[in-house]
Amino acid sequence: MQEIFSLYGWKVNRYTPIHQGLINSTYSIQTNNGTYILQSINHSIFKSPSAIDDNINAISSYLQKNYPSYLFTHLVPTLKGNTLVQWKGGFYRAFHKIEGYALSVLENEKQVEQAAMQFAGFTSVLKNFETNQLKDTLKDFHNLNLRYHQFSEAIVKGNAQRINKTKEAISFLASHKKYVDVYSRFIKHAEVKKRVTHHDTKISNVLFQKKEGIERAICVIDLDTVMAGYFISDIGDMCRTCLCKFSEEEKDLNKVVVDAAKWKALEKGYLHFMKDELSSFEKDHFFYGGQFMIYMQALRFLSDHLNNDIYYGAKYEGQNLVRTLNQIRLLEEYNKLN
Repeated sequence: MQEIFSLYGWKVNRYTPIHQGLINSTYSIQTNNGTYILQSINHSIFKSPSAIDDNINAISSYLQKNYPSYLFTHLVPTLKGNTLVQWKGGFYRAFHKIEGYALSVLENEKQVEQAAMQFAGFTSVLKNFETNQLKDTLKDFHNLNLRYHQFSEAIVKGNAQRINKTKEAISFLASHKKYVDVYSRFIKHAEVKKRVTHHDTKISNVLFQKKEGIERAICVIDLDTVMAGYFISDIGDMCRTCLCKFSEEEKDLNKVVVDAAKWKALEKGYLHFMKDELSSFEKDHFFYGGQFMIYMQALRFLSDHLNNDIYYGAKYEGQNLVRTLNQIRLLEEYNKLN
């Protein structure tokens, strides 16, 4: 670690790991000149760390020129001017630490509205940014056609015993292929456009602050999946992770319920910045965003279960089946809102 610190010219008083987040290793670095965040990039997931670095720097340059007051996690260069450090087979980058806290569970509608406003504000402030400058850091990440194809292969070529035991879940997902058909029509429609999209809009990727007893969201973080994409990706992941108090790991399906007030708050928060940016056709598919993402995640979890957990892994036998059934229930509950 000292070798990495020296590349930035840091005199470090102490550093501590931050355990929130599943993919990258993150540290808080206290120096004589301030506090930084140092993070390694998991290049087994992100095959091209340089693409992430290029994307963040391109957006950073645009914001510094056009919206200098916008709060953004700009990368910190090393003494040689690099913002991506390769060291002992790993890849590292640093940010100035922004004072705030992330939430893992949303307690009220105001938090949902504030989070949605931040994700929408991020896309909105970059509405004139040329999306062709962005590289795909995870190719086909939210391509529902591909995910259904992978599911179709898994139910034929996967673990025969698991296929036999999950016929009900397989039947449910196959019977809801209409969501794939809607997606295919949506992405081809003349009124649909690609924008700068976060693609990982779970609540822990928004920083909050509390001042004088008032809590508000201040900025989005974790920009590794920022790519050109469709607004339904960001709406969908917020629906999937913000409307129910329990995550996809919850085994008791009776706890998987959707909070209608939080849905209204999400809609209000997102449209605060994006109502004039979305076409009428896109607005007509606002609710579909939740169906799209919850359904796709159920496909991915079940496909992985049938393929012997080669992508997500499993800490116990059947974990990805638990996640699948959880998301199927979430989709059923979500549809009751419509």
